[in-house]
Amino acid sequence: MSQPREESSSKYAQWGKEQLVQRVLELEQEMRSHAVKVPRAGKAKKQRPLDFSKHNKRFIALRFAYLGWNYNGLAIQKTPTPLPTVEGTLIDAMNKCKLIPSTDPSDFKFSRCGRTDRGVSAMNQVVSLMVRSNLTPEEQMDPTNDNREIDYINILNSLLPDDVKIHAVCLRPPDGFDARFSCVSRHYKYLFHRGDLDIEAMQTAAGYYLGEHDFRNFCKLDGSKQITNFKRSMLVSQILELNDGLCCFDLEGSAFLWHQVRNMVAVLFLVGQQLEKPEIVKELVDVDNYPTKPLFEMGADFPLVFMMDLFPEPNMEHMKPKVKINTGDGVGKVVGEYVPLAKRERHDSYEEVNDRWLKKQKNK
Repeated sequence: MSQPREESSSKYAQWGKEQLVQRVLELEQEMRSHAVKVPRAGKAKKQRPLDFSKHNKRFIALRFAYLGWNYNGLAIQKTPTPLPTVEGTLIDAMNKCKLIPSTDPSDFKFSRCGRTDRGVSAMNQVVSLMVRSNLTPEEQMDPTNDNREIDYINILNSLLPDDVKIHAVCLRPPDGFDARFSCVSRHYKYLFHRGDLDIEAMQTAAGYYLGEHDFRNFCKLDGSKQITNFKRSMLVSQILELNDGLCCFDLEGSAFLWHQVRNMVAVLFLVGQQLEKPEIVKELVDVDNYPTKPLFEMGADFPLVFMMDLFPEPNMEHMKPKVKINTGDGVGKVVGEYVPLAKRERHDSYEEVNDRWLKKQKNK
């Protein structure tokens, strides 16, 4: 128990100078022994930027899916957007894991198959670009080296949000491949509930979209693009009835104008409500009859899904995802291509194993 303050003070009052000095030294020593050492705040080491000139590169194509509800469309923008873009999110992830040298698409030959609007989702979107590689250009040409390549799919998926996922990679696109210009058709589906709609009338109207037409009355005009040719070819245009009253407008075309699909489906809904005759489609693609677009509301964005793009064979023949084998450790083992057990090499028989062991024992 410590002494009362008054008693301690009276005690020190009777001490001589040497005793007081000695006591001060003792107290200083006690304070040093109990002091907590605080490490000096050093400067955080800056990571050196990766010198891409010292690394191999290769041209690849990625196939991926995304839910568009939380994004300001697919394409990266030069100006800030209210929501992130899908491409911006993808490029940030690739830059974070040092697959690309910057976030400027012109630095790595970036190309997309086709744009999707804000809120629109995709199941099989494709981009092509130049990325860092573990292999020399010569090694990249040999498929037997694929297992030594960077695991692009799993590395990127570990950094991407849950609503954007890579599901296939093409390690060897053909010479001259470009995700945009090599694509020969794009496929969309627009989901809706049948309700009281006249599906038969909508089916008739959808058929009038088939073939090549001038779709200037089914798009949003953009003066900055200076477009003068609005002719596009529709290869498939039909209404599909699914389960539980769910239907979809199934549409495939060589290319599409801005907001074209959503304007096309809006007219189909007017027909389905019997507010317009199916022949309104034929009238609207006749630009002599309708040189400009009537005012009408286009279809909502979120029911629209970009399903698939088609490339000439064998453009995408190597676009196969790597397979992750579940080993029970929560990590798994990634292999380039799964080989069925029936086609694999076999272990030695128990007779061979036993005989080999006996021989070793005799030699000892």
